[in-house]
Parts: sequence; structure tokens; C-alpha cells
Amino acid sequence: MVSAWSKEDGFCLGQKAVEEKSNEIVVIPELLDKIQIKGQTVTIDAMGTQTAIAEKIKKKRADYVLALKRNQNSLYEDVQEYFSDEEFQKRIRASGNYKKTQEKAHGQVEIREYYQTEDIKWLSQKKNWKGLSSIVMEKKTIEKDGKRRIEYRYFISSLKADIEQISRAVRGHWSIESMHWHLDVTFREDANTTLDKMAAQNLNIIRKWSLSILKAGTNDKA
Repeated sequence: MVSAWSKEDGFCLGQKAVEEKSNEIVVIPELLDKIQIKGQTVTIDAMGTQTAIAEKIKKKRADYVLALKRNQNSLYEDVQEYFSDEEFQKRIRASGNYKKTQEKAHGQVEIREYYQTEDIKWLSQKKNWKGLSSIVMEKKTIEKDGKRRIEYRYFISSLKADIEQISRAVRGHWSIESMHWHLDVTFREDANTTLDKMAAQNLNIIRKWSLSILKAGTNDKA
């Protein structure tokens, strides 16, 4: 099931089931056609980082922040190499397109650093991505029990340089991961044995409605 989740409002705007012998890449554009996204920022995991999907979002007069992973081959490697240059990082920090946050939760400290730049003329694949305006790196440092772990995430975006906006989009995408976690853990959806596909889809809708109501009632922003 592919879901369109509103982070700001805390509810599912729409969803579409992935048919047999199909995949999310086919379903995402169909779902985007069914919802109003004009003026909004759409965040999608690396599975949905496709040129056709970026074009669909821009045609609907919205912006995108698309995750990059190694399945993007040279695009991922080019962006990763760019941000690995300490001199470029210094320039970005000096330009103000940098933000650092620190949070304490679950016995650990999480430090997030966001870098964004419009310096992408060198990017050989730029022309393939409709409206591509910037590239982004999130560096997350996790400190727990005296140990430190560093994780990096990379993104391409149609958004111009605005570190507050891009950091909210990148951090806000966690909201849909939280929704899936609650479906799996709180509602134990994975353990459900409903065989009828339509019934399973309907139950999925009911769980999402219930989650939205519970969040609104408890003021839970997780």
C-alpha cells in the first residue's frame, strides 16, 4: 500500500494498493494524480526517486525532496563526493545554508547537521530532473553509552536554498515512518491474516483513521 501522508495535519491524504506484478514506482504517479499537492513539498524515499515522478510533481506545481541511495548509481556518488569535500562544507556554512540541531531522547543524543547548496551546474544529470534546484546532505551523529555513530543521507530537491524549509522537509519525512511503525507495532498490521484484498485495504484505512484520531486526542506529534 502506497500512502500519501500529511505531516502537518497528521492524516493520510490518499492511498493506492500495489497490484501484483507491479511496484511502487508505477503506483506513486497514479496516487499523485488523485490528490491536490499544489504549493506543497513532497518527500519520497529513494524507491520513488525517479525522473518521471519528479516531473509529475513539478507539473502539479509542487516541490520535491527526493532521497538518494546507491540505486541511483552515479547521481548518488556525485552528490556524496561533493559533500565529502571539507572546503565545500565550509563554503556552505559560511553562506548560511547550514543548520545544526541537538536532541536528547531514549538515552541518546542525536545531532543533526543539514547542508544545502544550489551549486549544481557541475551535476551531469541535472538536465534529467525537472526543476532540480539544490542538493542536500543530512549528517546525523548519534551518541549513546559513550559510543558515537555517524550516518549520512543525501537528497535532490526542486527547492531553492532555504535551510529552514529544507531541514523541516527532511526531518518531517520521519512522520510517515512513524505512521508505518504504529501500524506495524501498535496495530500489529503485519500479523493480520485477512485474505480478502479489499477487506485488507479497508482495515488499513480504518487503522490510519484511528491513528489520526488518537494523535489528535493525545497531541502526540511523534
